[in-house]
Parts: sequence; structure tokens; C-alpha cells
Amino acid sequence: MDITVQELKERLDKGEKLNLFDVREPNEYEADNIGATLIPLGDLPYRLDELDGLQEEEIIVHCRSGARSARAQQLLEENGFANVRNLTGGILAYRAQ
Repeated sequence: MDITVQELKERLDKGEKLNLFDVREPNEYEADNIGATLIPLGDLPYRLDELDGLQEEEIIVHCRSGARSARAQQLLEENGFANVRNLTGGILAYRAQ
């Protein structure tokens, strides 16, 4: 299931506590980020233990345009995470909004 930039922006503006993860590379994150926790896609399989306890909670993943985060979404779902949402259009769409 995906999440729109509008919904994410509204929830962040309200100050909601979200499980928000950025799966881009560190240099991309340093250039621009929306406050998510950085776990690059290539590192994700080795860092699943950091997400322990979130299996039933909503997790939102994003990248630059939505492709890498779609792979992250699939990986997390295959590993027992039940409610993973991908930011449609990624940070590009978020910034364009």
C-alpha cells in the first residue's frame, strides 16, 4: 500500500510520530531529507533487527522517486512487516508539492 505526499505532509505537519525510513544513499540524505531515519536500501537486509518490534506498526519508506522504496517495501513485507507504505513519487514529489 502506498502513501501520497499530501497525506505524509499533513501527518508530519501535525507532528505525528511516524516510523519513517529513507532508503537512499548517505550523500543523497545529506543533500536533502525530511527527517526520516536513514537506512540505505543495500544495508536494509542487514539492519532488520533495528526495526524489531515494528512488525505490526505502520512503516513508511521513501527514496528519491519511489523505485528503491518499493523494493524496500517488498523486502520488509517478505520479512514479516504487515503494514509497510511506500511514498508515491518519493522526495522529488514531496518537494514538488
